Amino acid sequence: MLKLLQRWKKYSTRMGFEPTRAEHNGLAVHRLNHSATSSRVRAWRNLRSLSSSSANLCLKMVDSQYYLPNDIGISALDCGEAFRLLSPQEKMYSHYLSRSAWYGGLAVLLQTSPESADIFVLLQKIFRKQTPTQLAQVATAAGLSSEEYQAFLVYAAGLYANMGNYKSFGDTKFIPNLPKDKLKALVKASQAFQEQPTEMEALWNSCSCLLYSLEDKQKQLGLGDKGITTYFSGNCGLEDAELAQKFLDSKKLSAYNTRLFKRDNGGKACYEVRLASAVQKDCAVDGEGESCCGTFSFEDKEFTVKRGDYAPLMEKVSYYLQQAQGYAANENQRKMLEEYERSFTLGSVEAHKEGSRYWIKDKGPIVESYIGFIESYRDPFGSRGEFEGFVAVVNKAMSERFTKLVSSAEILLPELPWPREFEKDTFLKPDFTSLDVLTFAGSGIPAGINIPNYDDIRQSEGFKNVSLGNVLAVAYATQKEKLTFLQEEDKDLFIKWKGPSFEVQVGLHELLGHGSGKLFVKDEEGKFNFDQNKVINPETGEPVSSWYRGSETWDSKFSTIASSYEECRAECVGLYLCLIKKVLSIFGHEGEDAEDVVYINWLSMVRAGLLGLEFYTTESKSWRQAHMQARFVILCVLLEAGEGLVGLEEVTGADGKPDARITLDRSKIHTVGKNAIHRFLCKLQVLKSTADVDGGRALYAFYSTVSDTGAHNFLRLRETVLLRKEARKMFVQANTKVKGDSVELVEYEGSAAGLICSFTERFQDDAEKLEADLLEMSKKDAPCWC
Repeated sequence: MLKLLQRWKKYSTRMGFEPTRAEHNGLAVHRLNHSATSSRVRAWRNLRSLSSSSANLCLKMVDSQYYLPNDIGISALDCGEAFRLLSPQEKMYSHYLSRSAWYGGLAVLLQTSPESADIFVLLQKIFRKQTPTQLAQVATAAGLSSEEYQAFLVYAAGLYANMGNYKSFGDTKFIPNLPKDKLKALVKASQAFQEQPTEMEALWNSCSCLLYSLEDKQKQLGLGDKGITTYFSGNCGLEDAELAQKFLDSKKLSAYNTRLFKRDNGGKACYEVRLASAVQKDCAVDGEGESCCGTFSFEDKEFTVKRGDYAPLMEKVSYYLQQAQGYAANENQRKMLEEYERSFTLGSVEAHKEGSRYWIKDKGPIVESYIGFIESYRDPFGSRGEFEGFVAVVNKAMSERFTKLVSSAEILLPELPWPREFEKDTFLKPDFTSLDVLTFAGSGIPAGINIPNYDDIRQSEGFKNVSLGNVLAVAYATQKEKLTFLQEEDKDLFIKWKGPSFEVQVGLHELLGHGSGKLFVKDEEGKFNFDQNKVINPETGEPVSSWYRGSETWDSKFSTIASSYEECRAECVGLYLCLIKKVLSIFGHEGEDAEDVVYINWLSMVRAGLLGLEFYTTESKSWRQAHMQARFVILCVLLEAGEGLVGLEEVTGADGKPDARITLDRSKIHTVGKNAIHRFLCKLQVLKSTADVDGGRALYAFYSTVSDTGAHNFLRLRETVLLRKEARKMFVQANTKVKGDSVELVEYEGSAAGLICSFTERFQDDAEKLEADLLEMSKKDAPCWC
């Protein structure tokens, strides 16, 4: 560690990263009742009283973050017009892809927590028998107040929206905001319980304790003693994850579709690597040359690779992908679906990669989709993918702007602050479209996506970008009275330009953020993809001395910090390139409007950095959300730049409670701000390109530190952020149903009841078998979490 810190100091001095001195702004409330003439006794009494009230306030804030408020925002995703414009063939294609995605998305329940699947089944059984409206009368008779019943509906909606009882954005557990005995009374009074008391009693008993538990380890997702995870058995720690990654690399297996289970065999550690697949046989099957399954010895440990994780769900995913093939618009789509089907049938990431290659070749489809074990944000080790699948319809008008951005990419890429040798040899122009989401199955819905995540494909074959237009339209709508931490004079401008500025940021972030930068690789044949004798590291002034080897990837190499680090790099690219007038012009912003867009984009990032403190866990000193950690890092970089660029002050709010104010000097964005991001972004890319894990970790840890020392007391600011936080919105999505030769779109109201109804109707065709399968999979793995 000392060596890393010494190395970091060397880098930071050379790059101008030394912290600047800034005035410490304490809470205004801490300055009350303390005049120069106050006696020591009076000052002590005031301080003691203040400490007591602050402690109570802190306790309430800590409790509140584990509930979803009754007034949480819930919006329906509007895709009606886009769907109606599709041809009958396109509607059928969308329907079967959506069915595949929804069934696969249920795997997230099993990827999140031991109890999530059981809670899901409990809710499904209750609401299949009685709608939320019908159940309301039962709730009243069972002694629940209207507020308590609404709290139950919000909890149920939250579990469906997050596909588990941990928030998809922040990985914090949430529990019902009503007494356990009241919820139990409601469950027992329900029609489902009355008809099947033994089964429902057993189901309640299986999940009720964990449903409400807020023991320290269960408050958040994490590995070992840091939290809960079902990507690893409960006896696994970081050293097991690292060993397993080495084993997978040695067998050229991706971790994306795996989970790891450890057991003791006579004092010897044995590991089971389980692949997600419909097939449960471990021998080679039709369509497969040689099986990757079997038992292997590795570093004096035994590893067994097995198929069959989430088998009933993967069987459904494969079945509906097969149905969709009959409605594919072209050969690329058909082959794409064939490979995806093979991937989920056999548990083959290589087949998924092959499908992704066809997906990249499928340029400008009317119906866009992607499905699989994609993002590794929620794996504590950062290598395993959470299942997600989306189906969306192209918004042609908005897509034109992104197409212009793609056309300008080769002009914009050289503007980035790293040497030409650190950029890809050729920029492979991707599709970049704005989509209206019809279906997004998984734990949450992003604003934009850049996929596939396979480094070898992204570097040499290409990728696609999508911006989810109907998500952006409702997710970032802001009410003035709920705008926190801004000056009053900034609020109207923020509301006016937040949407347009975020559109610019998403475009740059996805296309030129995630789409830029080269990884230096020495392949298994000893060939380099760069001239190791000529390429100079701009941070050391010496030839590049480190690189990726063989099957190493960005995720496997940087593991636990990979996701957040890459999001930070992409966010910085967005901030940096939005300063270019041509970029703003592409999005229709000129003159003073363009400058307002820049100002609000940067102000949004600074504010997001402060809001990010909600997603920091003080007990484990860890971050629970990749994007928010990235934004906090950027805030720290801009604060460090000094010269009055960013101001962050603790104050007392109009309600007498702790508050904070952020200021940004717009006259210094193009100078002080740009220079700070220039230096930092170059450093991020150089460390990434050269596979310099030690340097990358030291850099990122330095700016990710949350403490009560230095120019700003971020631990105290975190309490203020928690006090004034607003719950993240949830989305209600439509269903599709086949009626004869046509497909019908079924839409729901934007409410907790609407969200619940959408899920109970989504799986009604085979509800009992599906619920039995989920309970069986959950029960089978239950001993692994102890």
